[in-house]
Amino acid sequence: MIDSRNTIPRWISLLYRYGQMYIGEHLKAYEIGKGQHIFLNALYKEDGLSQEELADYLKIDKGTTAKALKKLEEQGYITRTVSEEDKRRNEVHLTAKALEIKDDVRKVLTDWRERLTYGLSDEEKELALTILEKMGTNASRFSKEV
Repeated sequence: MIDSRNTIPRWISLLYRYGQMYIGEHLKAYEIGKGQHIFLNALYKEDGLSQEELADYLKIDKGTTAKALKKLEEQGYITRTVSEEDKRRNEVHLTAKALEIKDDVRKVLTDWRERLTYGLSDEEKELALTILEKMGTNASRFSKEV
């Protein structure tokens, strides 16, 4: 009999929740709420993405994306402007305020990753990543069947 407390979805959910708590607590001083840091991090990688591109890249629905971006905009971390090439497209850009905290945001995310993999060998880290990537691919493939 499988122990219902020892399943892959449970552990993934647990890791996600603990991660949100850790990151939220460490970014609290910047008033960055749960789930908003991922938008900043995506823009740190490629500033100027559209709202749609961000939603697609992060696999987050458009409504949730718009809500998170609105809060980040109100806090002065991003600006949204209509694209010169396509008037239907809103480009999202980081502000100086967001760039000032980039190192801190990245450090919190790096620290969490290091805590998660504490005590794992390089081979174990690589194996975990390979397995999670395969599971992510499966999740993406099968979610389209719904």
